[in-house]
Formats: sequence, C-alpha cells, structure tokens
Amino acid sequence: MRVALGDACAGELYVPREAAKGAEVILHERYGLVQHTLDLARRLAQDGYVALAPDLFSRWQGDREALRRGAVRVVLPDPEVAAVIDQALDFLKAHPRVAAAHIALMGVCQSGRYPIVVGSRRRDLAACVVFYGASQQRDWEVSELQPQPMRDMMRQLGAPALFVFGERDHTISLDDVRRARDALEEGRRSYRMKVFPDMPHGWLNDTMPGRYRPQQAEQAWGTLREFLADVFSGGWPGTGRVRWEFESAASADYDFTKNVRLE
Repeated sequence: MRVALGDACAGELYVPREAAKGAEVILHERYGLVQHTLDLARRLAQDGYVALAPDLFSRWQGDREALRRGAVRVVLPDPEVAAVIDQALDFLKAHPRVAAAHIALMGVCQSGRYPIVVGSRRRDLAACVVFYGASQQRDWEVSELQPQPMRDMMRQLGAPALFVFGERDHTISLDDVRRARDALEEGRRSYRMKVFPDMPHGWLNDTMPGRYRPQQAEQAWGTLREFLADVFSGGWPGTGRVRWEFESAASADYDFTKNVRLE
C-alpha cells in the first residue's frame, strides 16, 4: 500500500496478517524504489514485521528509467535523505500495529550509510541493519554532501547494529570491513558482523542473475531474522554493557584487487 510521508515524499507499506513482531524501515539501493526492495519489504511482512520502504528520491526530478538501469547515480546530501527517513520512522511510530520501541532501520549498498547517519543521532531505534554498505571508501570521505565523518557516526550509534558483507565484494575490502568493526569497538557500540565467504556485492538481489546466490541469500536472510528476533526480544544489552560479534571466513590468499563487478 502506497502511503504519503509528507513533504512530497512517499513509500510502500506492508503489514503482516498476524500481530506484528516489530517493524522495519527498509531503504532501497542506488536504483531507486525498484521491485527488489519491494520484494524484501514484502518478505519482512511475511516474516511478521511491519515494513515501510520509503522512496528516498521522491523529490528527485531526473530520469527514473535511467536510474533503474544504473545509468545515472543520485547522491543527495545526508541531511536531505535523513529527513525522508525521519518521516518514515515517525510514520511507523504512529502506526497502530507498531510498538514504537520496536523499530529497526535497514540500508542496502548505497543506502547502507543511512542507518549510521540516522542512528548516530536518534535514540529511538531498536536496531540498525547494513547489507554491504557504509564501508566503501567513498562513505568514509567527508564532503559537502557527507558532512559528518563515518567513523564518528559509527562511534555514536544508539542501537545495536547488524552488518553483512561478502568476501568477494568489489566495492568493500576486508580492510574496509575491519575499519568499520574497529570504529564500532572504539566507540563501544554493540554489533554483530558477518562476512560471507566467496560472496560478491549484491548477492541478495535476485533480479541480478550474475550476483544472486540463492543458498547464501537464504542464509543471510536468516541472519537478519535471527538478529531482529534477538533485538526485539530484549536479547541485546542496554546501556552499560556492549556486545561484539564478528564472524568472517576468507581465503588465505585473499586479494581485493581480484574482486570484480558482476551484473
């Protein structure tokens, strides 16, 4: 169901048939609010969660078809994107099927930075989730569009975070992964981080046959389900204690320069 979020922004809302276990705002990749993101939101609802997928580019007036093809890339200022996400979160907080204390925020690839941007200043999130994002070199570069250093934002997260990476990602090296892990630990932030062996960038996306890995995609989705269930059941420590979980499997002769982009 399409819903208005205010200020000419909109999103797609999916609600489970049964009582909701929690809720999640799920952010789209660089291609805009395409079918893949809607399928993930629908799957969250099937798993028992209220899911809202906002269109982060609602006010962008460019060529949508070129965006879906990946022929153009839209990079908006962090504060502008964060304002859309704030509206989505506040929409869910007011929804009758949602417990305000049980809302997670998930980003994928390009949008992976935004759970960090938003989660570093909001204290009403139950969890942050990042799939192969927030760790690319460009995400760590401060600019007019990205005014806050990623390291500082990671050290200021107010909710436990799940990070999922692939060993063969052509945009995120294992050094990048460790940099994110180190920033979280320096800030004494709770996290669960998992690197899947041999996985390329975007292996969750079943609309991109060159990248999609069905078996590992199911495993990654299981990792997400387990994390959300753990968080919403109170399984993660509150203030005063932290929890660090890092799991990685990689080749002994790993070489990031050999990772290639797949379609």
